[in-house]
Amino acid sequence: MQRRTDAVTKQVSDSGSYSGCFPLRKMVNKDMNGFPVKKCSAFQFFKKRVMKSCKKEALSPTDQKTFCSCNNSAFMKQRRMGLNDFIQKISTNSYACKHPEVPNILSISQPQEPELLNGNSSPPPSPSQQINLGPSSNPHAKPSDFQFLKIIGKGSFGKVLLARHNVDEKFYAVKVLQKKAILKKKEEKHIMSERNVLLKNVKHPFLVGLHFSFQTASRLYFVLDYINGGELFYHLQRERCFLEPRARFYAAEIASALGYLHSLNIVYRDLKPENILLDSQGHIVLTDFGLCKENIEPNGTTSTFCGTPEYLAPEVLHKQPYDRTVDWWCLGAVLYEMLYGLPPFYSRNTAEMYDNILNKPLQLKPNITNSARNLLEGLLQKDRTKRLGAKNDFMEIKTHIFFSPINWDDLINKKITPPFNPNVSGPSDLQHFDPEFTEEPVPNSIGQSPDSILITASIKEAADAFMGFSYAPPMESFL
Repeated sequence: MQRRTDAVTKQVSDSGSYSGCFPLRKMVNKDMNGFPVKKCSAFQFFKKRVMKSCKKEALSPTDQKTFCSCNNSAFMKQRRMGLNDFIQKISTNSYACKHPEVPNILSISQPQEPELLNGNSSPPPSPSQQINLGPSSNPHAKPSDFQFLKIIGKGSFGKVLLARHNVDEKFYAVKVLQKKAILKKKEEKHIMSERNVLLKNVKHPFLVGLHFSFQTASRLYFVLDYINGGELFYHLQRERCFLEPRARFYAAEIASALGYLHSLNIVYRDLKPENILLDSQGHIVLTDFGLCKENIEPNGTTSTFCGTPEYLAPEVLHKQPYDRTVDWWCLGAVLYEMLYGLPPFYSRNTAEMYDNILNKPLQLKPNITNSARNLLEGLLQKDRTKRLGAKNDFMEIKTHIFFSPINWDDLINKKITPPFNPNVSGPSDLQHFDPEFTEEPVPNSIGQSPDSILITASIKEAADAFMGFSYAPPMESFL
């Protein structure tokens, strides 16, 4: 079930989930070998225009081969590699560079920042506008407190590692982020926002918890719950789809987690199988809060264009203000995928998929119950004002007939036996993690404490930008 889109829509780079590879998710202004480029769909038109014009000219055999070698069906199917190769060949062909379409499509200018995808540009903040988030010293934690055992994930800004604490000997997933990489992409505010959301998640059973966070001069460290049952996407790949009782159990735990976030005025905005983990018993754990939007009141809206293509709600694609019901659309898309094996409006062609989301009626095959059909129709309602959850949020989902077999008190207390057990033997069982990560050696520098690192001017600047990042609960809660 390899069907994820390379060029996807996201507000920020993944700092994120630790259960697998974290792709860079942006739809526009993707920098390829120094060229900020436009949407992939624009290249199909551009390619035809330039190729048609160049065919009229007497190119040398070498030039023609160099320029035309990418004119095949793999160009659009393998967008990332195809576009990259195509741009390189255009940039090295003297005749092609003179074509009027080339400077238009290859905008030789600085790309916009990810948060400016909606077109509202503004100059970067001056040093005087840097936000002082308070003291950052945390005497209770440092890298040498841990034994870093295995890499279990990688992202745009760093790595996630399985680590054992030297004092309590417990296992944690430690997300280690490079400050310089975060500052280069101007993502420090989003990292701090993710930290704030994580601090609010500790008390909910279906949200990954932050135990504590700390920093060195060059790195940030999130010490998180270690979850090793695998991504929901991984299990869907293996089994193609789930039977309805299993899908109902997962959907109920996901809905409970989303309802809790909404109660804290947080909209999740990036629900998808890759961000849903299973713990060692088979319960759901929601992770990756990099796209969460805080301070959204029950009737509040936001308008940032973000998410992942397969799960984008129509109002997001329309670039209209949207509210909490965007999460219920995503729940509907994930439930549909669990029952049928693919998202509801999926197409390999991203433009066609967007058109399907906006205009194509929902099609439901007859192999599900009437209650499941009714729930999907309610959640995947294109008009958000009529969507299930628009009036009473989580309560509308909770009381739907599809969930009538669920005792919600037992669910929240984990008294319901999960329908599937990942069968992990213990913390060292890494069978559900990608060997690409677990077989990579752990860098020695990750476990070095500040006194063993040479502090340069750039590291000092990075350190100052994350004042207030460190967090520790009372000593007795983790020692």
